[in-house]
Amino acid sequence: MRGLNRVHQFEKVEIVQLVHPAKSYDALEEMVTHVEKLLVSLELPYRILRLCGGDMSFTSALTYDFEVYSAAQERWLEVSSTSNFEGYQTNRMKIRFKDENGKTQLVHSLNGSSLALPRIVACLLENNQTETGIRLPKVLHSYFGKETINK
Repeated sequence: MRGLNRVHQFEKVEIVQLVHPAKSYDALEEMVTHVEKLLVSLELPYRILRLCGGDMSFTSALTYDFEVYSAAQERWLEVSSTSNFEGYQTNRMKIRFKDENGKTQLVHSLNGSSLALPRIVACLLENNQTETGIRLPKVLHSYFGKETINK
């Protein structure tokens, strides 16, 4: 179990957006909705946490963590995180634009991890065990070619 919780390297898809400051919180909500749809399609028990200031990195203005329930460990495991960094990262990268008044403004940056694959696979296996094997979520049937992984 510890190996799945603390892997040194894992594959994931990063979601990155550079947006106008007036649209950055709308973009963050779209990212949250995107990750939530992935978890719903995988039929996993999940929760979304809006982090308080003490739990976020000092670079983030707002962060949401996604957790999936691990039946074997009987606890919630973080599988994704999405954040709005406002102008922190873009200031360091010098990514700016001129507004309608000609004033230079910083673009806002947002990023998130789509899903941490090792924990997702473990939770799929743990949460879908039956007497005859492992029931796969419907969204994976066409990829796997079957509805279950039999014993």
